[in-house]
Formats: sequence, C-alpha cells, structure tokens
Amino acid sequence: MEISAIVTSVPLSLMFIFIGTIINLIQVACYLTIRPLSKSTFRRINGAVSEVLWLELVWLMEWWSGYLKTYRLMGKEHALLMPNHVADADTMLVWLLAQRMGCLRSALIISKKSTQYLPIFGWTTWFYEFIFVDRNWAKDGSKLKSSFQALKDFPIPFWVTIFAEGTRLTPDKLLEAQTFASTKGLAIPKNVLIPRTKGFVTAVQSLRSFVPALYDVTIAIQKGHPSPSLLRFLKRQPCKIKVHIKRYSMKELPESDEGIAQWCRNRFIAKDALLDKFAATGRFDEEEITDFRRSTKSLIVFLITLFLFSVGAWISCQKFSLLSNRRGYTILATIVGTAAIFAHIFLEFTKLPPQKCKATLQTNGDT
Repeated sequence: MEISAIVTSVPLSLMFIFIGTIINLIQVACYLTIRPLSKSTFRRINGAVSEVLWLELVWLMEWWSGYLKTYRLMGKEHALLMPNHVADADTMLVWLLAQRMGCLRSALIISKKSTQYLPIFGWTTWFYEFIFVDRNWAKDGSKLKSSFQALKDFPIPFWVTIFAEGTRLTPDKLLEAQTFASTKGLAIPKNVLIPRTKGFVTAVQSLRSFVPALYDVTIAIQKGHPSPSLLRFLKRQPCKIKVHIKRYSMKELPESDEGIAQWCRNRFIAKDALLDKFAATGRFDEEEITDFRRSTKSLIVFLITLFLFSVGAWISCQKFSLLSNRRGYTILATIVGTAAIFAHIFLEFTKLPPQKCKATLQTNGDT
C-alpha cells in the first residue's frame, strides 16, 4: 500500500464514513418501519439514499481521477447485463454507466458474499438488494432463483449485472482458462475468461418472464492506459475506457438450459474477437453513439456532502475541544487512524491477489 494513496484517502474516507453512516441509519430505520408495510416504497426510498453514496464513487472516478468515456448506451428498461470482468473497479464502472442512464438507484450486481461485510459500502449494498453468492453452486443455485423472483415487483427499471466469468481477468486466471480450453478442445481465449454458465442460465430462466432485455457489455481499456482501480482513482491517475453494448431480446435466447449455456460461451468467444480488433484499431466496429461530459449531479452531491461534513467536523471540534487539549488530540488521532484503517481494508479488498504468471495480458493492447 503506497503512503500517498493512504494520505489521500483519509479525508475522503472520513467523508465516506460520515455520509455512509447517516445513509445506513436511514436504511435501518426504513427497513424496520416502512418495509413491513410496503416493500415498493422501501425500495424507492432505499434507492434514493443509496444513490447519494454511489454518486460519491462516481465523483471519485470522474472529477478526482479523470474522465472516462462510454458509448453505445441503452434505454430504460429491466435488463440483465453481462460484462467482461476486466478490472477490480468494474462495479464502479457499471455504476458510472447506470448513472448516465438514470438507473443508478436500481443497478443491482451479483457479488461475492464477503462484500456485504465491508463497513458502510457492504452494508449499503445489502439494503440495496445486491445478490450475494458463496461461489458454491450447492448453496448458490436456490439463492439465485429466490433472489431473482423477488425482483418481480421492483417498482422502477432495474439492472442485474452478472459477471459470468466469475472472477477478474488476471494473467494467472487467463493461463488457467487457456489450459482448460486446450484440454477440452475449446477456442483459446486471449482477452476474456471462459464463462461459468450455471449462474447465467439460472439468471436467464428466472428473469426472462419479466425482464425484456439482455445487454452484452464489452469493456475495453484504451491502449497505453492502466486498468481502472480504486487505488488509481485515489492517486488521481486517469484511465480511458470504451464500452460496447449490444442489446438482445430475452425472446431471442434459446429455451433449453444447454442452449443458453452455449449461447453464453459463444458470446464470450465473440467478445474475445471484438477485443482483438479493438487492440489493433483502438475502436469498435460500430459507430460511437454519443460522448458524455462528466456528471454535474455527482459533483453537486459531493459538494453538498463536503459542506455537511465540514460543518459537522467544525461543530465536533468546538463541542469536544478536539484541537485545544491532549484529550482532544487523542480523540482526533483515533478518528483519523480509524479512517486510515478503513481505507486500507477497502483498498486491500479491491486489489488483485499476487500473480504467479509473469506473462503480460494482451487485453485491448494494454501492457
């Protein structure tokens, strides 16, 4: 962990903890009082308050670290999203895309179970109705089906994002996928992993009766730019990405489980070829539909929360004499130290594990 990133993250972490705690308290109160009476009303309120926290992360990507471009955006409807899992900030990239389309209040993601235990962030995702999995099909199969069915009465258009590869693309994972493909006589991937189709099949079969569309999302990192990550955002290192999106009607997908599984595998073979072309040309074949400026909404929300945090910090310093005696200095040091520990835990959680394979990924020409 670099010292500069920790130093930068402490004030941002204090703000995140301050606003996040307020949001979590609101979520708990609404969960206990409103949800028993009206799940629909709870979901609307929960989406609105959660959006504030997600906009803080959107601000971090757009205004603090630099500008990211997105292309080929979809309309407003219930949808299943199937992106390639290219970086440790893919969740934030999905939220950035959702914010562009006014869907940030209901951009749900299938995530590993440990995520829900992260302070502030994880608790918010639990109330937000993320779908958490153990990565053990014996446990996850029934959980996924019940979670998908619970979305039937969702009051606003939602997205459910499934990372069918099951894990982020790394040199080690790519080597494993290539070895597996070679032994099974499958197409050898260069830019993606081989999808794990059980979860995807369950998602399609469970959602197709009330979700009209599936969006095949391909994330490409511009050549010469690093993969997006929370650590790089905090260090103000910009990255450039392009997003290719193709819409499929759920009615177009095969009816059988095996047919859906093969459709998914074929789409990832096509993704691999698409990313090969992007590596060579720096663009996708389709025309770029539009180019968005940075979100003013995320900036406004950040400035408002910064003001509230500053006022709260000033009142606390005055009331508890945090800057006038040894006891106050001790309390203040404890608060700052807690924020640093929080930032360290969060950054470590998002970092890639050490890699045994030293080979360079060919993804999108990024080296």
